[in-house]
Amino acid sequence: MQVFPSPKPISNSESEPMAKEIERKFLVSGQRWRTFADEGIAIRQAYIVAQDDRSLRVRIYGNGQARITLKVGHTALVRDEYEFEIDRDEAEDMLRHAIGNVIRKVRYKVPHEGHIWEVDVYEGAHRGLVIAEVELASIHDEPELPNWVGREVTGESQYSNQSMALGISDGARLHQLA
Repeated sequence: MQVFPSPKPISNSESEPMAKEIERKFLVSGQRWRTFADEGIAIRQAYIVAQDDRSLRVRIYGNGQARITLKVGHTALVRDEYEFEIDRDEAEDMLRHAIGNVIRKVRYKVPHEGHIWEVDVYEGAHRGLVIAEVELASIHDEPELPNWVGREVTGESQYSNQSMALGISDGARLHQLA
C-alpha cells in the first residue's frame, strides 16, 4: 500500500489555512485596467462536483501549477474555501472527468487602493466576457472601486464560473448584455 503525504492548504498566513472566501464581482468596462495589470496567467478550470451549495474544481495554470478547490456555502459573498496544490498530471487526469466544459481564461492582477483585483478575460465560448473580483478580509470591507469596473454581479449566478462550465449561462451572451 502506497502512503501519500497530506496536501498543504494554500493560505494567506503560515498559521491559518484560508477557510473563508469573501469576494465581490463586477463587470469590467473598457480597457483602462490593463495599464496597471501584471502580465497575466492562463487558467484552465473545470468542475468535478457541482451542487447548489458546494463545488469541487480543478485549475491548471500556465506556469505548470495545479490546484484543487472545495467551496461550500449558499451565499455568493461568503463561502468556505479549501484549496490545495496538486500534481499537474493528476490535475490533467481530473479534467477528463469534468462535468460540463473546461473554462479557459487569462487572469490578471491589478492593484488598486490597497486591494488586489483579479480580472478574468474569458476565451473560447465565453470570449468577450471580462469580470473583476476583489477578495475582502470582512463582509464589512468597502473597497474603493476602480473607474474601470461596471455593474456589480456578486450573487448573480449566471456570472459564476460554475454556471458557465455547466452550460447554464452563456458568457458570450452575458458580455453582450453588460
